[in-house]
Amino acid sequence: MSEQSRSSEPIFSDFADDPDMQELVELFAQEMPAKIEKVRSAFEAGRFDDLRRLAHQLKGAAGGYGFGVVGDAAGRLEEHLATSAAGSAGSIEQIKKDVQALLDLCRNVRARG
Repeated sequence: MSEQSRSSEPIFSDFADDPDMQELVELFAQEMPAKIEKVRSAFEAGRFDDLRRLAHQLKGAAGGYGFGVVGDAAGRLEEHLATSAAGSAGSIEQIKKDVQALLDLCRNVRARG
């Protein structure tokens, strides 16, 4: 499977079939466009402290709502932000890749099929 086709597949919560979690998972999925915009905006404005905070929050929330792959991507972004040399071209390029990967995944979050 190519990277492109994988990035367009819907991502469903591990709790999609859990009636006790259904409403919370739907709310999380509905809030995703606003989260995407906040991450995109922070990156484009160079607000890396905000971006790190947003990645940390998304890592915890995504994992808690059963979207582990999104949480993992947010965790990688958070880690690279924490360990990057501020302003170095290599670190900025890696952070850009991490942001794009995270946003691609977030765009595919679905509450259920």
